[in-house]
Amino acid sequence: MTSPLCPRKRDEQDREYIGFACLPEQVHRKTVKRGFDFTLMVAGEAGLGKSTLVNSLFLSDLYKSRAVPSVEERISKTTEIDKKTLDIEEKGVKLRLTVVDTPGFGDQVNVDDCWKPIEKYIDDQFAQYFKDESGLNRKNITDNRVHCCLYFISPYGRGLRPLDVEFMKRIHNKVNIVPLISKADTLTPSEIRKLKEKILQEIQKHQISIYTFPECDEDEDDDFKEHIRELKEAIPFAVIGSNTVVEVNGKKVRGRLYPWGIVEVDNPRHCDFTRLRTMLISTHMHDLKDMTQDVHYENYRSRCISNITAQTTRERTKLKRDSCNFEAMSDADRLLREKDEEIARMQQMLSQMAAQMHRGTMNGHK
Repeated sequence: MTSPLCPRKRDEQDREYIGFACLPEQVHRKTVKRGFDFTLMVAGEAGLGKSTLVNSLFLSDLYKSRAVPSVEERISKTTEIDKKTLDIEEKGVKLRLTVVDTPGFGDQVNVDDCWKPIEKYIDDQFAQYFKDESGLNRKNITDNRVHCCLYFISPYGRGLRPLDVEFMKRIHNKVNIVPLISKADTLTPSEIRKLKEKILQEIQKHQISIYTFPECDEDEDDDFKEHIRELKEAIPFAVIGSNTVVEVNGKKVRGRLYPWGIVEVDNPRHCDFTRLRTMLISTHMHDLKDMTQDVHYENYRSRCISNITAQTTRERTKLKRDSCNFEAMSDADRLLREKDEEIARMQQMLSQMAAQMHRGTMNGHK
């Protein structure tokens, strides 16, 4: 039997051919037709190049209308959520990209609780997805859950700041965190290596869970295994962002021009930008979505179900207690009613006895 959805050459159409080998092609066509959704969050203090890096990753200009706030505005500013959506199509494949920026994060003098709006936004997306998934119409659910958070670490310190540690500890069980060392062109190669080692040590010390690459299957080719090994060793990625086109040896590249030379964004010897882009878009976007669904969302869903179960149990216990109290009150009312009836009967008997005694007394006088 030959599948009409998978035409084959005449020599392949024999009696042993069933047709289920076309399933990957069917899945591919359906997925490409539907398109992909991906939500990326960027977080970190102002001035670390978050907007520039996002524009460099997706060859766009998402923040062309954004005004740079003054120092006075930054002092009084709180953490905000800036959400932008971009539709990208490449070779017939459609990607609906949502970038969630967090302007104002860490800009205040008092940074206590500056992560709360970000944490609330992540929880709100889980809650909305849980509500849609539990509803009647589940066919066209929009997935706005945050699939990845690029956290920018300042290159000017000696590791993680207390704010960095506290923020990542607050959200590491809710979203895939990918740490980045921003503006890597301000450091020498040896300084970058030392800073990476320091950051990884502090992440392990504070028991922070960051996104880890899945192990390669045994049947993967050696080049792919070597590529994944390089990505693992590059964490945290030391990145540079730029949309400026400069000329190097007659070739136009994106980079940053300095008096001492040119830093190329897409040159793996200069920074980890290409490794980050490859991981985020080419090789591990689907795994980031799977981790969000299978780990972070399932943890949230389990907590919600546990809370609903506990609340239901409490309500049932309260109803049962109220019912017992009602029954107890009913028994008391019945006893009181019986006592009233008994008192009424005794009063009636006393009245009858008094009437008899009165009649007896009257007969005696006669």
